[in-house]
Amino acid sequence: MAATPPPPVDGRSDPDRISVELSSRRTGMSFQRTRMSADRTLMSVIRTSLSLIGFGFTIYQVFEKLRDAGVVRSAGAPRRMGETLVILGIVMLVLGIGYHVMFMLGLRKERDMMRMDGLIHGESAYPASMTLMTAIILLVIGLVAIFSMLGGAGPLS
Repeated sequence: MAATPPPPVDGRSDPDRISVELSSRRTGMSFQRTRMSADRTLMSVIRTSLSLIGFGFTIYQVFEKLRDAGVVRSAGAPRRMGETLVILGIVMLVLGIGYHVMFMLGLRKERDMMRMDGLIHGESAYPASMTLMTAIILLVIGLVAIFSMLGGAGPLS
């Protein structure tokens, strides 16, 4: 007769422990998928903000050059429209960055709570978000553009 293995200390059989481990890993991976989803959302905010800032700055510059060349007498309305588009792009970007940061802090807090409860492993780190860094760089470029437009001085005027 074969000897039977001793009963597990925690009361769980091997298949139960394997099932719990797999479930824990799946939950940990779902946090990574949620993080990537938040990055994709921020990328769409970046894309829209970049379009608004770029288009607004282009409108502003085209009508500024037409006025300087004497083709049009007044470029006030188109210039204000360009400024408005740049400001809208900046505001949208600030809101998108704020939402992203708040969401990620909440996700980290939830992940830490689940790790402390032993429901997931906390082995995978959250690296710095390249998408967030790109959004911040675009925000700086947008601010330089609007200050250049409104102040008439700066690297883009």
